Amino acid sequence: MMFDFLKKPQPVEEVKASKAGPVIAYATSGRVAWSPRDTSSLIRHAFQGNPVGFRSVKLIAEAAASVPLTVRDAACRYELHPVLDLLARPNGGQGRAALFEGLYTQLLLSGDGYLEGVAAEGTLPLELHVLRSDRMSVVPGADGWPVAYEYAVGGRKHRFSVTEAGSPICHVKAYHPGDDHYGLSPMQAAARAVDVHNAASAWSKALLDNAARPSGAIVFKGEGQSTLTNEQYDRLVAEMEAHHQGARNAGRPMLLEGGLDWRPMGFSPSDMEFQKTKEAAAREIALAFGVPPMLLGLPGDATYANYQEANRAFYRLTVLPLVDRVLGAVTNWLNGFADAPVEIAADLDRVPALGVEREALWRRVTSAEFLTEDEKRALLGLPKAQE
Repeated sequence: MMFDFLKKPQPVEEVKASKAGPVIAYATSGRVAWSPRDTSSLIRHAFQGNPVGFRSVKLIAEAAASVPLTVRDAACRYELHPVLDLLARPNGGQGRAALFEGLYTQLLLSGDGYLEGVAAEGTLPLELHVLRSDRMSVVPGADGWPVAYEYAVGGRKHRFSVTEAGSPICHVKAYHPGDDHYGLSPMQAAARAVDVHNAASAWSKALLDNAARPSGAIVFKGEGQSTLTNEQYDRLVAEMEAHHQGARNAGRPMLLEGGLDWRPMGFSPSDMEFQKTKEAAAREIALAFGVPPMLLGLPGDATYANYQEANRAFYRLTVLPLVDRVLGAVTNWLNGFADAPVEIAADLDRVPALGVEREALWRRVTSAEFLTEDEKRALLGLPKAQE
């Protein structure tokens, strides 16, 4: 209309999208692209898609789950106890080792492990179940402490309320200096090394797929014409795809005719040293998890004199601290349901990797004549002898 310019300008509808989105989407040259750091992406890229990450998690979880457990108090070590029965048969589909392997795996992958106790209120749980940490979220209260846990699956949520009588959820978390409610996993710390290792593996695969098609350019120097005809170009492309691409054509010499010349471009594998980069990334992943590279079969490790020494250090520095953290949290949680508090602890006397150390300790304590019987038992982690 003629007088439209006199009308009040209409507000432009707000679009909730980043103005820099198109730039970020296309301007990837020169910028490092890291994989996402959420739990689901880490599981997919660093556990399911990376052999070093997978083996590190499995090695720690299986070793920690196989550590024998004892239930004791200040007076004695129990051979029969409801807590022992619960741990031996936590639910209808799992045994003790399977339950704790799942809990340790969740803790290593996400920094958080969740146990659900199924029971009537105020009694010891009848069943224990490991819940996936990527589906669980903490609901903090006004004072910052959790008042509930929400478990979401397929758009549906179930809330576990935390009451004064206790919580149906046992939340075990690794220490995170920057988060009050969630833990920091070794997988998050090793995420960049995982990206480098995966990228090196992808490069190696691409090198195999394009083995006999090195990076370079075919330059046409034909006399009397400056470019190839359409027929010549199509024939050249077809011959390259048929005879000089793929692993089966690796090493096949290239026959050029009609004024064609090959000019190599880019770096060779020896120049890029991808294999060394891949090995360094693998060692960084093992370092983040606390697994001696020797146990993973990584070359170039000379930290320990032999496999037995590396395995003993692995248990002392990685497995047992993790077991103590988890058992301490589970003990405090279960004691909230029990009338008489007990302690769930690792039975170090039955850990094969520590046999040499335990034998030396028993020998030293036994030969110490200045110690009483109760003092010797205390040094060995045993309760006082019953009179």
